[in-house]
Amino acid sequence: MLDKNGIARRIAQELRDGWYVNLGIGIPTLVANHIPEGISVEFQSENGILGMGPFPTEAEVDADLINAGKQTITALPGAVYFDSATSFAMIRGQHVQLTVLGAMEVSQDGDIANWKIPGRMVKGMGGAMDLVASAENIVVAMMHTNKRGESKLLPSCSLPLTGVACVKRVVTNLAVLDIRDGAFHLVERAPGVTVEEIQAATAGTLIVPAEVPEMQL
Repeated sequence: MLDKNGIARRIAQELRDGWYVNLGIGIPTLVANHIPEGISVEFQSENGILGMGPFPTEAEVDADLINAGKQTITALPGAVYFDSATSFAMIRGQHVQLTVLGAMEVSQDGDIANWKIPGRMVKGMGGAMDLVASAENIVVAMMHTNKRGESKLLPSCSLPLTGVACVKRVVTNLAVLDIRDGAFHLVERAPGVTVEEIQAATAGTLIVPAEVPEMQL
């Protein structure tokens, strides 16, 4: 199965030349480290930067240059900075071609829960609701199961929703799955992972084609 960088490497294959891409907190931020050769993309962060690069080396760290998750980042040549209102105008105006988000749960109808666990203190939803409400192309990066081994791909989400029927594709440590017609459709399996293992780890309805190719990373 894949580690977090493996998930990010597979999602990087979804990038297309010239796209503007928003990377959510967690695994999605790692995608910037795995851009395929020959393409140029602009990574946007809702705290007000367009043109994020990969994570900095220790010598490159600038404590004043951070992403929305408060991680230090690098800026590519030509990067621009702006206020939060402008950033969310870009998002709400649908000027971002791909949004990559982490999630605690995803349902077979494409619902996503990624901001709150009841009983735990949180500062707020942040930009997640704007992102899922405005983006037409949402890919979720997540582990297939939680720390207790329970599936995070469910018939319906049990946690408070961030968005409804908005997720198109999920990439986990076990598989790539598309969501359509009220079901998870198995597209690829991670290296060394069997279809049976994916089925056992998926609580929601899973459609399995006759042939399931292994991811090429």
